[in-house]
Amino acid sequence: METSKLTKRVINPGTSIGHVHLKVANIERALGFYRDILGFEVNQWYGDDAVFLSAGGYHHHIGLNTWMSRNADPAPPHSAGLFHLAVLYPGRRDLALALRWLLESNYPIGGASDHGVSEALYLQDPDGNGVELYRDRPQEEWPRTPDGGLEMVTRPLDVDGLLAELDNEETT
Repeated sequence: METSKLTKRVINPGTSIGHVHLKVANIERALGFYRDILGFEVNQWYGDDAVFLSAGGYHHHIGLNTWMSRNADPAPPHSAGLFHLAVLYPGRRDLALALRWLLESNYPIGGASDHGVSEALYLQDPDGNGVELYRDRPQEEWPRTPDGGLEMVTRPLDVDGLLAELDNEETT
């Protein structure tokens, strides 16, 4: 596959992915993860079948609903659909705090990687949706090829170093 050709259309670099809306089998169980472990706040209930959560009062970063999925089984692993949603934390300390909360909750973590451009934790929510919790490094620290191209990697994450970000701080 040729990747060096110029793209005909170039999206504004200020564009971002605004929110994700997930079908879940049980809203209270999903809230136990997104609200009670990760710390997203409930902004609004939409009847008994949907709830909207955010960080910092945004209208919603995550929507959860049971409109077509109440008590449903998770999607099969080898089917088309969502691979994972990604939660971008503003700094390394914030990612460390998320890791601490997961560990304190005994929530299973499926992986932890250093990609050179970012540090990431990988897990699944209670409905089997993949979730990546990550923080980006500053662009000037990103690994580059000799000709200046991006060179992402996958190495083990220094989990102890990440948790050391929280040393000598009170638990929040």
